[in-house]
Amino acid sequence: MIFKIAFLSIIFAVCFTVFFSTAYAEPAVSIIIEKTTYEYCEKLSYIIQVSEVTGDPAIIHIRDESGKGSSAIPIPIGGLQNIIPAAFPFEKEQFAPGKYFIDVEYNGMSTSSEFEIIDSDNICIPGLIKQFIIGWINGEIPDGYFVDALQKNVDSSLINVPFQVNAENILEINMPSWVKENVGIWWVNDMISDKEFAQVFNYLFDKKIIKEKMIKDDAI
Repeated sequence: MIFKIAFLSIIFAVCFTVFFSTAYAEPAVSIIIEKTTYEYCEKLSYIIQVSEVTGDPAIIHIRDESGKGSSAIPIPIGGLQNIIPAAFPFEKEQFAPGKYFIDVEYNGMSTSSEFEIIDSDNICIPGLIKQFIIGWINGEIPDGYFVDALQKNVDSSLINVPFQVNAENILEINMPSWVKENVGIWWVNDMISDKEFAQVFNYLFDKKIIKEKMIKDDAI
């Protein structure tokens, strides 16, 4: 009988301790960053880890060493661990080499983590092109307008459009549907790299699969 009472007392004490610790534990938030050094054309990826889900978003800022940073970005918190992938890669025109900080505020708590961008010769496709390519995939932007966006916004050392897109030929430029249905969708969904995407288009231009097709050429 004494053993039984003692055993029940231990069980009660353990359950009470667990309940008390869970009910009164301080809320916590932390950042688990994938890596601390990035090159241009790579995307930032990290996890926001919280001790409880309140239904409120986390608020993040990304700032440089001088304190200059982004506006507040609300991030939905749906679980104890929340993967936060960046929509666009680091571009040299927007991010100087150096240290950066991720600041997170959630449930009255705040935390920070740091990473570094190092200079490199990597050239990537600007994030602006992703907006064009989605419209192109959906049939809202003609082939010629998409090629025009490539020529105006992508470094020619990455994708070289071998002819000048202008008002006279922009609607005469066509490309195979498989480029849009495969390569375009693969790149938007990060299934192929910028380099692989560029290699496909350079091949299509080189083989004249995508070419300047003037109305006067059809008469020859």
